[in-house]
Amino acid sequence: MKRRAMIVSIILHALLLLTVYVFQGMIFPYLRINGLVPLLLPIVCVGVAVYEGCHTGGIVGLFAGVLCDASFNQPIGLFTILLTLAGLFVGALADTVLTRGVVTYILSCIAILVISAFVQIFPHLFFSNAPQAPLLYISLWQTLYSLLFALPIWFFVRALGKHAQAASSRERPL
Repeated sequence: MKRRAMIVSIILHALLLLTVYVFQGMIFPYLRINGLVPLLLPIVCVGVAVYEGCHTGGIVGLFAGVLCDASFNQPIGLFTILLTLAGLFVGALADTVLTRGVVTYILSCIAILVISAFVQIFPHLFFSNAPQAPLLYISLWQTLYSLLFALPIWFFVRALGKHAQAASSRERPL
C-alpha cells in the first residue's frame, strides 16, 4: 500500500509541475501584460515545500528548476540550484518553525519571486551596466503579476499536501 501511495504522489506532483510548466512556457507568453510573463514554477516549489516539507520540497524544487532552466535564457543550472535550495529551506522552516498555512505560503511566494527576479536581473545590473531603474521596475511588475497566480496554485498544492498527509497517516501501524 505504501508503494502505491508513493507512486500516486509522484504522478500527481509530476502532473502539477508539467501543467504549470505548460502554462508558464507555452500559454502565458501569448498573454503578456506590458511584455511580462509570470513566473509560476517557483510558486509551486515553495507551495509544496510549505505543505509537504523539506524532502518533497527539495525534490520538486529540483525538477521545477530544471524546467525553468530549460525554458529561460539563463546560465544552465541557476534556477535548478535556486529552486532546490528554496524547496529545502522553506520545507525545513515549515517542518520546524513556521505554521503550514496560507500566510506562510504567500510570504514564501513573495520571497522566492523577489529572489528569482534578482537572479534574473543580476548579470544585467552588475556586468552590462544596464540602467537600474527599468530593471527594478520590470522585476517588481513581474513579481506582482506572478503573485496573481499564487492563490489558484495554492488550491492545488494544498490539495496535494492533504493527499500526501492522508496517504502517510493511512500507512502508519497502530
